[in-house]
Amino acid sequence: MNNIKKNYKVGNRLVLVLGLGISLISCQREKKQTADFIDKSFAAAEEQYKLLSAGGERIQAFPRTLDKDGSMIGTDEWDWTGGFFPGALWYIYEHTQNEETKTDAIKWTEALEAAKDLDEHHDIGFVMYCPYGNAVRFLDDEQKVQQYKDILIHSSETALKRYDPKVGLIKSWNEKASWDGETLWKYPVIIDNMMNLEMLCYVSDLTGNPKYREVAVSHATKTMENHFRDDYSTYHVVDYDSVGNAIHQQTNQGYADNSTWSRGQAWAIYGFTLMYRETKNPAFLQTAQRAADFYINHPNLPEDNIPYWDFNARQEGYRSDVDFSSRELDYIPRDASAAAITASALLELGQFTDGEGGKKYIDFAKQTLETLSSPAYFAEMGTNGGFLLQHSVGSLPHNSEVDVPLIYADYYYLEGLYRLKNML
Repeated sequence: MNNIKKNYKVGNRLVLVLGLGISLISCQREKKQTADFIDKSFAAAEEQYKLLSAGGERIQAFPRTLDKDGSMIGTDEWDWTGGFFPGALWYIYEHTQNEETKTDAIKWTEALEAAKDLDEHHDIGFVMYCPYGNAVRFLDDEQKVQQYKDILIHSSETALKRYDPKVGLIKSWNEKASWDGETLWKYPVIIDNMMNLEMLCYVSDLTGNPKYREVAVSHATKTMENHFRDDYSTYHVVDYDSVGNAIHQQTNQGYADNSTWSRGQAWAIYGFTLMYRETKNPAFLQTAQRAADFYINHPNLPEDNIPYWDFNARQEGYRSDVDFSSRELDYIPRDASAAAITASALLELGQFTDGEGGKKYIDFAKQTLETLSSPAYFAEMGTNGGFLLQHSVGSLPHNSEVDVPLIYADYYYLEGLYRLKNML
């Protein structure tokens, strides 16, 4: 009997060891496959961006998208999207260490310097932190890095010009009319504005001055209070009175005031994840998790994880103030930019979330990046004007940038690949 028990224990131990060995081999194989697809994606991105850079040089502008004829549309430094192209170049350089890419990244980054005084809208964080913040991380040139840090400090001072302490938020836009034809937004704040807070937190750490982070925390706290519905879907626009009371909750780029614009939900997931990283405030973490759960579990999310431009477009119970009849679309467009932003955010959120919840976020993000890297979304080499991803939507209500490449989709896709690589 003792011999039987002994053999039984030895047998079980052998099965366990064999099982662990097989599991380890499988894990290593999966890691290698992931690393291979990341390498392949960055190599393709570097080749595509040679074409994109040449197009930008030709029109002397920062690449943004393509028009209906496939010609490049660019912007100057005063638009909200100027920083994404040089920011994307820095991610490519970090991976490939190609000196030509670094030279390009420096050139396009420094071409944005005048935008350190951009105070006509809230987007200075996008414009300046995406390129200059990445340059500080990835560039081995002490003199340039110090120059770039000084520019980020200046940019943060500019950002604070749009902050009213009585309201407690950074004003996104100047006065603007709503689609309903009746409402004039006096102090509009959009969910996108959460993305500009990372620069402020960074500059507080850089300077030791808490004022920038305090503004970021105030903005995030009031956004958390007023931009979310009970199910943690988001309003795009919240308008405030002069003392910080929310008086309108509407949309500018979504389908309806009560619908969920997919990129807006992505901004929320990303913005509250980064604010948890910067503050360790559990309320910010819970907000990011619940916003992510809404997105991941939505019954109208397609099987490939790439959302429609609005989760509720054309659905019963959602009435739009926009006349979409002139759009002449027989399908509901997807938004690869929303998918890329969400994937990048979830890779970080998953590391802040314990157990199966964290694994769920990371697996979802990885699947999304793999889909975006497939021929269905990643452009064939030499096409798409040099942009990487196809099938994004800028603003369907404005009939602008519908089912086209968008530079910020590329940026967050590459950021997602960078984050996934660092997790391996």
